Amino acid sequence: MVSNFFGYILNWLYNVVGQNYGIAIILFTILIRLVLLPITIKQQKSMKKSTELQNKIKEIQFKYKNNQEQMQKEVMNLYKSEKISPFSGCLSAILQLVIILSVFWLISKPLTYMKKIDSDIIEGYKNEIIEESENKKISNYYEIEIIEKKSAQDDNIRINMEFLGLDLSKVPGQNLNDYTVYIIPALYIISSFASMRLMTNKKKYNKKALGDGTEKTANEQDLTEQMTKSMSMITPIMAVSIAFIAPLGLALYWFISNLLIIVERIVITKYVDSKEDI
Repeated sequence: MVSNFFGYILNWLYNVVGQNYGIAIILFTILIRLVLLPITIKQQKSMKKSTELQNKIKEIQFKYKNNQEQMQKEVMNLYKSEKISPFSGCLSAILQLVIILSVFWLISKPLTYMKKIDSDIIEGYKNEIIEESENKKISNYYEIEIIEKKSAQDDNIRINMEFLGLDLSKVPGQNLNDYTVYIIPALYIISSFASMRLMTNKKKYNKKALGDGTEKTANEQDLTEQMTKSMSMITPIMAVSIAFIAPLGLALYWFISNLLIIVERIVITKYVDSKEDI
């Protein structure tokens, strides 16, 4: 399982930086973005080349507007001749979703995936907390509660989640009266809008560079463009919803990831443009 593998990495980083959970998450995020960098560069080059092909695609669509089968065949042949995969955006979107879910489980269950604590031990502590609780209830993120209430009894489950005065174990949805739980999610939301704005401006620039004649209706948009557009809108909404019910460590991961993605887009775009000018 991906969460299990990520757990080894996060725990190693946690120990390397002197058991600082926040710094470990930041370094973990940087590492993930570095691993994905070749894919990101390839995708951005592919998207740029795809945009530049829109005039040719429009000509094919006009020529074969009464023959959908032939039109699709000609478009696929064009992609093939230009060595562009129309499904590269889909694969990237699926990969992002896998990482999002894996990191969610990793940070929600740090004892299971990061500390590799035996499930029987975790269940035992969970039952102790339930017995000690007046309402006999425990949250969905009971591993965080175990760390908070039982770490003094067992050094193996102790994780230092204090970071810059914030408790990364807190869940915004369970601490509505604590204003500190909104700081990181708010930064994440701002960075998400900045990232989306950067993508929107880039698309407008590309359309302007290609000319008004490349404007397409929704029915003419190819699968990659539709998928990319959908994911750019759905992913932040989904992430904000999850961040509200997950420990703050997850929001920190997404915030740092957004900052790195913004830097990547700016640097890679300049790199690709400079290579074409040579």
